[in-house]
Amino acid sequence: MAAGLAVGAAIGAAPARAAEPVTIQGFAIDATEVTIADFRAFAAATGLRTAAERDGGGFEYAAGWERRPGWSVYRPYGHAPETDAEPAVHVSWGEARDYCRWRGGRLPDREEWRLAAFTETRQSPTDGFETGRTYRYPVGDEPEGMNARGADPWPRHAPAAATRRGVNGLFDMGANVWEWLADRRGADALTAGGSWWYGPAQTTADAPQWKPAGFYAVYVGFRCAYDR
Repeated sequence: MAAGLAVGAAIGAAPARAAEPVTIQGFAIDATEVTIADFRAFAAATGLRTAAERDGGGFEYAAGWERRPGWSVYRPYGHAPETDAEPAVHVSWGEARDYCRWRGGRLPDREEWRLAAFTETRQSPTDGFETGRTYRYPVGDEPEGMNARGADPWPRHAPAAATRRGVNGLFDMGANVWEWLADRRGADALTAGGSWWYGPAQTTADAPQWKPAGFYAVYVGFRCAYDR
């Protein structure tokens, strides 16, 4: 894992995001997962070479976890992505943490995640959501519209904001890719939200999974939170 980067370690200020973070209650959270374009700007400014690049490629699950040569945040499936708006995957917990610090933020913790993903906090919600109501899935009472295993338009992960907009106006809090959270348990860190490889059960509030913090795979990305 690369050494931690201090806040403001970038050459120049972090650029503005295309989608503004959404304020929940005392904090804000990115409306979408961090994209390849976002992460590319960070790496260029800080000189970061990810662990997946240094170690020969990120991981995919087949007959157990298998390293895929040439797979990285910039080549998630071993070739250039269709768009740099795809989520930044093959990123370790430490690399995700350092990106969020560079942006002036941090990784969200589990309680923030649960609130943002499942309880509608806006006074004037969009998409039929009701203020104060807690939903089973990040897109509502049913899982339709998420990029999970099943009948959806995306064979793998989808670009930012391509799926159904969910609770609090957030995208892909359920499915698409797992997301690193701030919570640590020794050498492990928590991930939440499930991914396109899993079904809806992994997108619920009680389904986060612990993974080695130094791990990086095609199924795991992240988003940032910010104190308000």
